[in-house]
Amino acid sequence: MAKTVLITGASSGFGKDVALLFHEKGWNVAASMRTPEKAESWSQPGLFTPRIDVTDPESVRSGVAATVEKFGGVDVLVNNAGYAVMGPLEGVSQEDLRRQFDTNVIGLAQVTKEVLPVMRKAGHGTIVNVSSMGGRLTFPLLSAYHASKFAVEGLTESLQYELDQFDIRLKLVEPGGSKTNFGGSSMTRAEHPAYRELADGFEAMTKAQAERLPGPEKVAATIYRAATDPSRRLRYPVIAWQYFLMRRLFGDSGWSAMMRFMARRSVKLGRA
Repeated sequence: MAKTVLITGASSGFGKDVALLFHEKGWNVAASMRTPEKAESWSQPGLFTPRIDVTDPESVRSGVAATVEKFGGVDVLVNNAGYAVMGPLEGVSQEDLRRQFDTNVIGLAQVTKEVLPVMRKAGHGTIVNVSSMGGRLTFPLLSAYHASKFAVEGLTESLQYELDQFDIRLKLVEPGGSKTNFGGSSMTRAEHPAYRELADGFEAMTKAQAERLPGPEKVAATIYRAATDPSRRLRYPVIAWQYFLMRRLFGDSGWSAMMRFMARRSVKLGRA
């Protein structure tokens, strides 16, 4: 009997690639999204597109219930829905800050809480939380996003101990940069005039590097590997190992010096 995976944020990016990969592997796939009417072309056996907006508790409840009714259970949950607020903290409104946490942290927790009774009843399950290398190290102008991903890391690390007794495994996939829509519909920009030069310079630097980024296929493959790994391994970095290595080798002071240099260079570039 085919196993079932429920994926949030599956309309594009990592979520879409992961959904199609699981389907190719013979899984029942509930590829949830906020606007499933846009996914009519996905209609095929074993592929279901329930509506789940992770910031709407009622849609979470109904989407999980529809998935269980359709496939009989949930073996794997992939909490993929998320986005980033980019910009200086002074420019981030209270509304944007709350939405950042409502989506990346509280929404993730809400979906998890709806799925847990199903997994506990079945006596097994795996929850894959898509974090980021930005859940363990930081860059300029992403304080709100980093705060949310640090929270995901802490939530997941603690939750694994609670759920071990039920044979429910927790996994953290930590992607680095890749060619997705992260800088488009998956990012909101916050602005403040005092930081204009820093923001302009930093954007120019990141755009120059964007073309060298790999595609999302490796991230999708890593999510699938984490979901099917029977071990108690927690973290799965992908396209990020060099950053983690530098952070480990250079320590707090070394990493801080590199980021300060990057910020100063961005300001100079923004003034040019």
